[in-house]
Amino acid sequence: MANSQFVVDVTAENFRAAVIDGSAVAPVVLDFWAPWCAPCRQLGPALEARAEAGQGAFTLAKVNVDENPELAEQFQVSGIPAVYAIKDGKVIDHFAGMLAEAELDEFVAHLNPSPAEVELLAAVQLAVGDPEAGKTALREVVAKAPAAEAPRVALASLLIELAESPAESATLLHGIESGEFAEEADRLRRVLTLRETPHADADLTEALSDHETAERYLKVGTILAAQGEYEQALETLLTGADLDKALAGGAIREVMVSVFNIIGVRSEMSDEYRDKLRSKLY
Repeated sequence: MANSQFVVDVTAENFRAAVIDGSAVAPVVLDFWAPWCAPCRQLGPALEARAEAGQGAFTLAKVNVDENPELAEQFQVSGIPAVYAIKDGKVIDHFAGMLAEAELDEFVAHLNPSPAEVELLAAVQLAVGDPEAGKTALREVVAKAPAAEAPRVALASLLIELAESPAESATLLHGIESGEFAEEADRLRRVLTLRETPHADADLTEALSDHETAERYLKVGTILAAQGEYEQALETLLTGADLDKALAGGAIREVMVSVFNIIGVRSEMSDEYRDKLRSKLY
């Protein structure tokens, strides 16, 4: 059945198009098999039947390990059959060997979003064009599943983007310390912490009127960071670091590290300004 609409043979040549790019459209189930493998000959038709029955819910991509050992090595396949579920270019589930029919059905069922995930996605997409309507929709999703972290982070992110309800955002993010959403929750908490600094334009004007000391640059840089002007903030903080090495290694560094975490620790801007700060400290 390979090379049907929903079942394809995959080689190194078409792997990116069929699996990586294809998984951005619909989940891909990657089946590593070989003609001599008896369990593979049992599992293959079962997966193929489910792919056909799903009518596009997922694509079954079959990899003959004898003909494509480099792909098997890439996925560190040590035995077959080995099956990987891929979505948006990332492995989201896998199993090795045979599964019972019910277990196989459960594996396939987990490939596609649940009704709650669909509702969350719709609310997030709504917020792009209509933030107020999206905010209402996200609050409804959170109310239905208050322990679910994905909608809490999504709502907090929108509220922070709109510069609204910091206390509500902090409550939404509370307790998200590990797992899939921990990094984004930490980033958003850092934004909230920076915004505790009064950062209206009048505050910036007043800070700029102070004498040119390291403390003044720290204050101005922190206000700029709270306003979301991250590159200007980092440049200002570095100027303060030139004037006071002790402050540079303390409060100035703390604000810069918060900015690094907000814009991405390994982003190009973070790497550039981390190196500049290091050169001033050491």
